[in-house]
Amino acid sequence: MPRISTSSWSLHRSLGKPPIPTPDSPPAAGPVPGAQLSLLELPGRLAKAGIGTLEICHFHFPNTDAGYLAELRSAAKDAGVEIFSVLIDAGDITHKDPAQLEKELAWIRGWLDVAAVTGASHSRVIAGYAPVAYNGSVERNGGNLRDHPLIQQSAANLHTLAAYGAERGVQVITENFRSTGERADQLLAILELCEGEVGLCADFGNFKGPDKYDELAAIAPQANSAHAKALYDDEGRLDRVEMERCLDLMEAGGFDGPISLIFDTPLHRGENEWDNLAMLREIVGPYTA
Repeated sequence: MPRISTSSWSLHRSLGKPPIPTPDSPPAAGPVPGAQLSLLELPGRLAKAGIGTLEICHFHFPNTDAGYLAELRSAAKDAGVEIFSVLIDAGDITHKDPAQLEKELAWIRGWLDVAAVTGASHSRVIAGYAPVAYNGSVERNGGNLRDHPLIQQSAANLHTLAAYGAERGVQVITENFRSTGERADQLLAILELCEGEVGLCADFGNFKGPDKYDELAAIAPQANSAHAKALYDDEGRLDRVEMERCLDLMEAGGFDGPISLIFDTPLHRGENEWDNLAMLREIVGPYTA
């Protein structure tokens, strides 16, 4: 049965929104300015809210020293909160420059090490930032996306990273996120080439346009986790119908993982992040244990 989760991103107003570390930037080094809640305090606060599973964005780690990561792992254990994944929100595995590509991959491997030390069972790696160009030899509906060199590069690097993660007890997953994996057919071709070694996070809000629901339905059977992203109508009201339609598609696809409540839009009517998570939970709850 699916279970309720959330991401540190949903609480970035409380945790603070630091610069996003990249392979070309210095690592994080200390508390986030303006944070009202520390990452070490988050598991206990989630437990009080009845949320037992957590995903952590890589930029919310104030540092990655072994002592700090052990303290975070203990804080989660003491609170009875599962750290499901570390969401690596940078790193381009489709970079064209070989030297820079190796730098990107090495940096991602470092975050897989972080995930392992925190006790996370999964880590999300972006499938790539490069757009998939189509031409006469590789058409979108031609059935040969697996032969596209960019799809092959993404899959090969994800497969290698998955092997690295597996040695440390961390399953690499990717997501319908950024250009290389922005379409279901592209993402499914990548996953097929990965031969079952790479999992998937299905984000409700990342597919756009008239094909959104068909796209989500196509990837739902492959998903290990889901991001139930709050969408609002023009008057600032939570779009319950849209959320339930996405949840129904996941249920029809046999989904059985954590459903993260994702709140990343402006606050409405004086509500805080916890209020909005409670609103989302009221919608998602019937689909979970």
